[in-house]
Amino acid sequence: MRPAELPPRSGAGGGEDRDDATRSLQEEIVDLARALPGPLRRLTVRSGDRSVEVEWAADVVVAPAAAPAAAPASGALQAVTPAAATAPESPAAAPEVPEGTVPVRAPLVGTFYTAPSPGAEPFVRVGDEVEAGQTLGIVEAMKLMNPIVADSAGVVTEVRVGDAESVEYDQVLLLLRPPGGSR
Repeated sequence: MRPAELPPRSGAGGGEDRDDATRSLQEEIVDLARALPGPLRRLTVRSGDRSVEVEWAADVVVAPAAAPAAAPASGALQAVTPAAATAPESPAAAPEVPEGTVPVRAPLVGTFYTAPSPGAEPFVRVGDEVEAGQTLGIVEAMKLMNPIVADSAGVVTEVRVGDAESVEYDQVLLLLRPPGGSR
């Protein structure tokens, strides 16, 4: 089913004005999806402060969009451009995992945090020894904090993502050298 074929949701109360607002929002979303370059992997819309998240298919390079000619009318849908909406890296440019290290990957799309709270010491630093089950960081997704834990013991050799950076599914967050591995 295409977005244009979706019937508007009817809300409790508000009557015809609510249906018109929903229909208007739906039309804006469909127009936005058609105007975006390349095939989309995901388009998420939130009604709360009206934000839009766009994720392109992995093999598409997205050029930065031109600035809009005029500001949208009051109450119009505002597109939020996340840092991740810039051109994705090609598979050939993706950093490889050095031999003798174990990658710790992001289990979901979100924001990576190196510490339990702003200003706190990071969970781990390069050179730290970690145990299986130890928290290495947090990925926040949809207001939920998801701990990133070590699957096995090792020494942190590299942290590839900075604090509060957006991460993609399966992205390498940090590297561990197993105990007894080469230095």
